[in-house]
Amino acid sequence: MVRRPLALIVALVLFAEGFGIALLNWALGIMADSQNMSLAGIDPDVMSRSSKVGGIVFGLYFAACGLVALLVAVRNRAPSLLGRILLISAAVTHGVLGAVAWGLLGRTQFAFMVVVLGLIVLLLMTYDARPGPAAEAPGDGEPGEGGPTSLEKGEDGKESGEESEEGDGSAVTPPAAPTAQ
Repeated sequence: MVRRPLALIVALVLFAEGFGIALLNWALGIMADSQNMSLAGIDPDVMSRSSKVGGIVFGLYFAACGLVALLVAVRNRAPSLLGRILLISAAVTHGVLGAVAWGLLGRTQFAFMVVVLGLIVLLLMTYDARPGPAAEAPGDGEPGEGGPTSLEKGEDGKESGEESEEGDGSAVTPPAAPTAQ
């Protein structure tokens, strides 16, 4: 339905954002080096190198988050625990960057950060790790296929929906509601 295209869009956005962050910081490092800039007496070479390294690290972080989203799109399964942690941290990062963007850059950059934040959260919610009752039913998900149509009697003579006296922990299924015809 919507899950795979959403995961693919999130992956593309995070890859593009990672590349853009790395490129921006690399350009800032070149500018700091060529203008011989210094902040509070810090060596200009250190500032240039740290800007470039920080851009590469931050770009690789977003690329890793994009890779998790791409794997989710390809596999059509929820991300693993590490993948969920990466995507949640990316969502938090976009929330913080959105707040900074509102104060320093403007509404357009804030709107972009909020849209990316919303896409990541939507990806995490559509691939929820806890399956619902429909996912637990046997069959391939088609209505009327594979699911129990009536309560059947087991070997011990009890209906399969009833819990045994031994308390084996099986789920109790209520009987079907009576219908007036």
